[in-house]
Amino acid sequence: MPLVGSGELVADAHASGRGVAAFNVITLEHAEAIAAGAEAAGLPAILQISENAVRFHGGRLAPVAAAAAAVARASGAPLALHLDHVESPELLRAAPEAGFGSVMFDASKLPYDRNVAATAEAVRFGHAHGMWVEAELGRVGGKPGDGEPGKGRGTLDAHAPGVRTDPAEAAAYVAATGVDALAVAVGSSHAMTERTAVLDHALIGELREAVPVPLVLHGSSGVPDGELRRAVAAGMAKINVGTALNTAFTGAVRAFLARDARTVDPRRYLLPARDAMAQTVAAFLKVVGG
Repeated sequence: MPLVGSGELVADAHASGRGVAAFNVITLEHAEAIAAGAEAAGLPAILQISENAVRFHGGRLAPVAAAAAAVARASGAPLALHLDHVESPELLRAAPEAGFGSVMFDASKLPYDRNVAATAEAVRFGHAHGMWVEAELGRVGGKPGDGEPGKGRGTLDAHAPGVRTDPAEAAAYVAATGVDALAVAVGSSHAMTERTAVLDHALIGELREAVPVPLVLHGSSGVPDGELRRAVAAGMAKINVGTALNTAFTGAVRAFLARDARTVDPRRYLLPARDAMAQTVAAFLKVVGG
């Protein structure tokens, strides 16, 4: 099946009061698992490759993008290819040629005025090249090195004062930048391995009323099913999931090697790891898009 645009999937979900889940791709097995999970659930999904994943692959965008796109095109499910958490202008400029129809440009670590200027420039470039552009306002946090400037390389607390997205500022930000979707900070956090996050549903509702574009929830791996359903009902349209796939992958590999420590053929333990990720994908899709 041909690739579908992320913007199209998000717009369809947004219009029907559902959500569409976007899953992070690191290895070929991740891409295959996302496709398999989407087929099993009978629902669309977004395969997204982050700047960190590109860095893991030696800074080369084209090979991992081509692999993910090939897996998506071979699938029977409607799948999109998205470039996630891009901070580098060079990587942003490489996105259209690598086959991406959408990008999340992340200037959230910058002061507000600089965030607006950088994001507006990214939107101009993206729209000129036919790309749908997502951005972030507020600080989701949870990643190493995303702490407050000048305060070391710790992680930012999702509940720290001032990190959550202000509705009036969000409306002004969307108007000033022209973004097509907005990732907001409402209590979730990146890299959570336990599903214990509690979202600010009142704030989600206020943001939905204030902001004229679809809202995006980052750090959804740590959000319980009930919280995700409420978030989608309150107005979240794109739900990002990364760590949950890695937890499933690594758990399956550990379990296999604990049973058979002599195995040296990686296919033996990558198969259950891929299957575990596919089951996780299908479960999240049914929660947010079913």
